[in-house]
Amino acid sequence: MLRISLLGISAAIAAGLLFVNVYNSVIDATNWGAAFPDSISAARQYFSVANPGNFYRIVSPLNQVFAILAVIACWKFKLERYIAVTSLGLAVLADALTFGYFYPRNDIMFAGPIENIDNIRLAWNQWTTMNWFRSAMCAVNAALTLSILVMISKKSAQ
Repeated sequence: MLRISLLGISAAIAAGLLFVNVYNSVIDATNWGAAFPDSISAARQYFSVANPGNFYRIVSPLNQVFAILAVIACWKFKLERYIAVTSLGLAVLADALTFGYFYPRNDIMFAGPIENIDNIRLAWNQWTTMNWFRSAMCAVNAALTLSILVMISKKSAQ
């Protein structure tokens, strides 16, 4: 029962990250780029107290912790173990992409001088395009975690 619970929590967290990430693309990024420079100024003001990073800095490491727990929980099942390791790898890669690719663009859009609108527009375009790739990574991560949950649930029911 503990194994199923851990896998369920892992799947829920992975799915939550996916949907918040998609929300950022559909709602936030669309608003950021609506009417430069005013839209970026409005986003900077809106994010002056808290921003999506406040969510991701908590939930993304939590996702990785539960992905590690999923690997441990599935260790005796060969196929499920490989799927869990792949899921963990995707979670880590998504975070690496966030630090290496998205944070520098966030700095340009939300912390750098607002006078360089062309630079901000370029960062916004790059951010918007790559966030769909990151969402795809999150979707595969969530699907893999959910598939492990289903596979282990079936084995537990036998």
